[in-house]
Amino acid sequence: MPPIPPAARHRTRRVTSLAVSLVTGAAFAAVATGPASAAAGCEVDYTVQNQWNNGFTAAVSVTNLGDPVDGWTLEWDFTAGERVTNGWNGEFAGSGDHVSVGDAGWNAAIATGASVGFGFNASHGGAPELPESFTLNGTACTGDTGEPPGEEPPDEEEPPTTGEGRQVEELDRGLVSVHGSRGNLVSWRLLATDPEDVAFNVYRGSTLLNPQPLTEATSYLDGGASADARYTVRPVVGGQEAEASETSLALRDGYLDVPLDVPSGGSGYTYDANDASVGDLDGDGEYEIVLKWEPTNAKDNSQAGRTGPVLLDAYELGGERLWRIDLGRNIRAGAHYTQFQVYDFDGDGRSEVAAKTADGTVDGTGGVIGDAGADHRNGDGYILSGPEFLTMFDGRSGAELDSVDYVPGRGDVCDWGDCYGNRADRFLAGVAYLDGQRPSLIMARGYYTRSVIAAWDWRDGRFTRRWTFDSDDAGSEWAGQGNHQLSIADADGDGRDEVMYGSMAVDDDGGGMWSTGHGHGDAMHVGDLLPDRSGLEVFTITERTGGAAGAYVAEAATGDVVWRRPTASGEEGPGRGVAADVWPGNPGSEFWVAGGGVSGVYDAEGDRLGVRAPSSVNFVSWWDGDPLRELLDGTRIDEYGTGGDTRLLTGSGVASNNGTKSTPALSGDILGDWREEVVWRTEDNRALRIYSTPVPTELRMPTLMHDTQYRVAVAWQNTAYNQPPHPSFFIGDGMEPAPWPEVYTP
Repeated sequence: MPPIPPAARHRTRRVTSLAVSLVTGAAFAAVATGPASAAAGCEVDYTVQNQWNNGFTAAVSVTNLGDPVDGWTLEWDFTAGERVTNGWNGEFAGSGDHVSVGDAGWNAAIATGASVGFGFNASHGGAPELPESFTLNGTACTGDTGEPPGEEPPDEEEPPTTGEGRQVEELDRGLVSVHGSRGNLVSWRLLATDPEDVAFNVYRGSTLLNPQPLTEATSYLDGGASADARYTVRPVVGGQEAEASETSLALRDGYLDVPLDVPSGGSGYTYDANDASVGDLDGDGEYEIVLKWEPTNAKDNSQAGRTGPVLLDAYELGGERLWRIDLGRNIRAGAHYTQFQVYDFDGDGRSEVAAKTADGTVDGTGGVIGDAGADHRNGDGYILSGPEFLTMFDGRSGAELDSVDYVPGRGDVCDWGDCYGNRADRFLAGVAYLDGQRPSLIMARGYYTRSVIAAWDWRDGRFTRRWTFDSDDAGSEWAGQGNHQLSIADADGDGRDEVMYGSMAVDDDGGGMWSTGHGHGDAMHVGDLLPDRSGLEVFTITERTGGAAGAYVAEAATGDVVWRRPTASGEEGPGRGVAADVWPGNPGSEFWVAGGGVSGVYDAEGDRLGVRAPSSVNFVSWWDGDPLRELLDGTRIDEYGTGGDTRLLTGSGVASNNGTKSTPALSGDILGDWREEVVWRTEDNRALRIYSTPVPTELRMPTLMHDTQYRVAVAWQNTAYNQPPHPSFFIGDGMEPAPWPEVYTP
């Protein structure tokens, strides 16, 4: 199917863009005191966003066209008596007409081809005018690059290329030291890009701790060590020790607190730290956190009322806030409205952030998308008119990179199952490797009746729509089959991902793959749930009153139902369901649900196992040293047992999210070895608290974040009714050695 050209871009009106010729050999004042020996160049985009009687707001974007810059100062002269009154994302100075803006520290680095932005408010004496010229570190910004005398022009940078397998992040070791009663568990990533026979040496300071290189698990218990001890690890390949890793993060109390900048609330609401995701926003190999702030007056789609705006923040693990995006009054707050995706979509080594936006969204540099003054809310607080956008934001600065019309638009609200705005605004999002190598963005609308899924590629700084699936066009058997979440997997084993949408699946080319007809549900799990069967399986629950399949397992490739359990007569279907291997007494996964009169624990054939059901029906997590998964619910982790569960962790001073769903901000393999971390907000919202296991293991496997089914599951985890991630292979009792993913890094 040929790519569909993107819709028109929506940006604030620009006064102009400057593009003039470069002065060569200029001094880079913020980098060095001598003349620069490399080419330099820059382009400035100066935008007046708002203007009033005696003042205005401007946004400035600087694009570096030369060699990478680490530290910058942009200077210009006002021409009509303008004066800066306050600014953001930079250090402002100057005298009279002259303005000097330096980096704010966190945004000091500008890679070749990258941009950095800042904004300010200023006064004027009549109308603001365009500055005649700008300089970056003393170099005139002209839109061209020049070469120092006597040097050959550098080779033109090639666009990201594909390697063997699938594109993944170039991560560091994620080295952590988790203090517990037995000492420090030192834990690090085994990368899928490592040689399979790589071994490791562990150092406390300069002291080698292991007498022989470690060839099994990528963790080491340093018994009796101080909580403040610092560690590094060194890979050993062919008997040769390689470069040391970064120094360990110390989880002195078993957790790491990431301080948060709590936003001010508004009339009748404050903010809670809600769902989170991770991505390498700056390309340094370490994950940053993107956090959604939910106002306390957020609404379910079925509830009328206005809400405060939704905010997105980005944080380094040390707590430095990189940026804040305000989605604005025209994006309603609630679990079904904002699904944000954090991923390296273009393969440049840095993650972008994609989200649905609207008139009045303010990006991380202060730039406004669409009409800043528009208010499309109706009297009941619903937003049923006005433009809808899909925006890609720069992960480093939060700046808008591009915006297109959101597909599908709402059209006639009544087409989605009701006329007051409930079902029209049910959104899902994900990431899929539709071509088998590079990631695409999945954005969707609707699942109760009509379902529309759009696939987008982000390449060369622009959106291209790959395909659109519309149940109205596909046929009646596709209507009403979507869930409150989606999953992504290579369902048919052809190397390309499919969109698993509940009781239906859409193929990698946008065509309908299968539909079971069992309808909408609240939870779904996709993975190698039954390793004795070939391929992947889907376990889902459905809401239909008295339905024939309140819970069922189907083959991911065909939709053929393996087994099903009906909902009790007259009852609505189950509201929760889990598939995971939590008990060694049964091969493969166990299945259990809550509600709908479907009770008990089920095996691969759909038979009751005759053992007590686990104490929770929510998330699951690999926490201790064995391959069985543990129960994650609220602020605790438990190990299942037929005679009763065993508490492994009770989070201290933390809170879960999303009401009775009681989900963490994030759960996934984001640090250390293959086991999973859990991230909760503290009760006062002043930090995200990351817990990592203190328990040793004998199991060795590459980081789950290099299994792309698992990695994209971490990306879509924040979508609507959050669900835990599953890899593409079975992890559980009696498992085969973990496969080595075929991947490459940009």
